[in-house]
Amino acid sequence: MPHFNPLIAKLSPPPVPSVLAWAKAYDGSRGPLIDLSQAVPGYPPHPDMLKWLSETAASAAFTGYGAIEGEQVLRTAYAAHVSGLYGASVSDDNIHVTSGCNQAFICTAMAVAGAGDTILMTNPFYFNQQTTLAMLGIGVELVPCDAGNGFLPDIEAIAAALKPGIRALALVTPNNPTGSVYPPALLRQIFDLCRANGTWLILDETYRDFLPDGSGAPHDLLTIDRWQDSLVCLYSFSKSFCIPGHRLGAITAGPAVVEQVAKIMDNLQICAPRSAQAAVATAIPALDAWRAGNRAEIANRAEALKQVMGKLKGWKLQAIGAYFAYIRHPYPDIRSEFVAEKLAKIAGIVCLPGDYFGEGQEGYLRFAFANADVETILKLEERLSTFNLPGI
Repeated sequence: MPHFNPLIAKLSPPPVPSVLAWAKAYDGSRGPLIDLSQAVPGYPPHPDMLKWLSETAASAAFTGYGAIEGEQVLRTAYAAHVSGLYGASVSDDNIHVTSGCNQAFICTAMAVAGAGDTILMTNPFYFNQQTTLAMLGIGVELVPCDAGNGFLPDIEAIAAALKPGIRALALVTPNNPTGSVYPPALLRQIFDLCRANGTWLILDETYRDFLPDGSGAPHDLLTIDRWQDSLVCLYSFSKSFCIPGHRLGAITAGPAVVEQVAKIMDNLQICAPRSAQAAVATAIPALDAWRAGNRAEIANRAEALKQVMGKLKGWKLQAIGAYFAYIRHPYPDIRSEFVAEKLAKIAGIVCLPGDYFGEGQEGYLRFAFANADVETILKLEERLSTFNLPGI
């Protein structure tokens, strides 16, 4: 038998392909497959985005190695965007471009913690972040988020968990898997606790562009004096610009963090895809109105799902926001993995089971509702209302 790194070998296979495999057994009898499994924009990129990607991909200027920290034009454009969004002074020295937000997370985790250290996460958690830490040999401790509190982290629970030596607290807001949006005041309290404990706050804001209109700045943390010593913000360009295949993310942090991340990136990838960086730098200011329209469309899809779930008996919409809804299924004694499998095979609804997001999540399913248009979402009412598990 071949020998593999036990930290890798003990991990489960990637969840999304496993779930999509269930759908292959669906016979189509209930209508077209409704895929609510992965957070993929359910509409195409803007034609200009495709044009810019084509132009930069065809340019010899981007065929060589680029700056490890990212193309200067994108670092500058993104820093200006962040500054405007948060009312803060963020410069290109605060930005490191990565190949997707998952890579941004692994770089940040490696920069602030090593094997044997501990990072706090919430329960439920985003599974890729948990498996990242597991494969690095970094310990994970969990702060429970109660459904009755909208799956927001409890400030007293965080204070109790922030023991000496905890290297970082990783949060995702708007949250994956629940969709919960962490209020600015709560984030400020959490940041103050982390800073007092000498703990980094890693804030994954992949879905922040889909907050409701009029929400204002997601938080004020970037305006706090010496924020660079305690805060790292992560972001993905995939959802806003509908280009997940081009793998672009970003880290906003102090120059000292950017310097450490550059050492890691030089070994992971050297530089993120260059032509896509140049195209996105153009798109950030140019497609602002288009992105606002998409935000409104996603809000319409959220409202459609609320409408559907409000009509169903036994099913409960426990939390919703940005791209995700966290649904309590009506089978309390049956694991959500089994329920999700049967939903895919019998009803043609593909979603992720709560089991994948932490212990105690067996009663939930994650619907990535942004994948489907309003008409498709409304079809869930009939399929879920007539769905029954075999033998139940």
